[in-house]
Amino acid sequence: MPQLTEDPSGLLEETRRQLGRVPNLYAALANGPAALAGYLAMRDHLTRGVLRARLREQLALLVAQENHCTYCVSAHTLRGGKLGMSQDELARTREADADDPHTRAVLRLARDVMRTGGRVDDEALAAARAAGVTDAELAEIVAHVALNTLSNYFNHLARPDLDFPEVPA
Repeated sequence: MPQLTEDPSGLLEETRRQLGRVPNLYAALANGPAALAGYLAMRDHLTRGVLRARLREQLALLVAQENHCTYCVSAHTLRGGKLGMSQDELARTREADADDPHTRAVLRLARDVMRTGGRVDDEALAAARAAGVTDAELAEIVAHVALNTLSNYFNHLARPDLDFPEVPA
């Protein structure tokens, strides 16, 4: 799929504002301006949610791993490193694991949401709540799964050139 370089709608500039650059995936998604606009709007709103930046990045990495998206695993590994995550933390995130019990609960719940289509059993939900996961966080976890699945699936379809150091999913 071609990667747009013209920006009559300003969507590529909005991508640059939010991400600091225009990754090839988003330049390809710009072929469907409504899809890119919807993605950017949801992403922008979620940055103002209750989940902090580091945990949002961990969710993106986990979702990319679960969806076997090398492009997005590569992108979020790089971004996670820039947020101070060690190689061990990045690897453990991809397995829904973390030292912090709350982070681990968020990651495991997100993985369960993906693997069950949102039909998380009572035991998993109780474990998340016992680790302090709030109702607001539950809603945002599902929203982050949806947001990142959109970019993963579009990547699989569009196959943009990888513009990050490769990290196989």
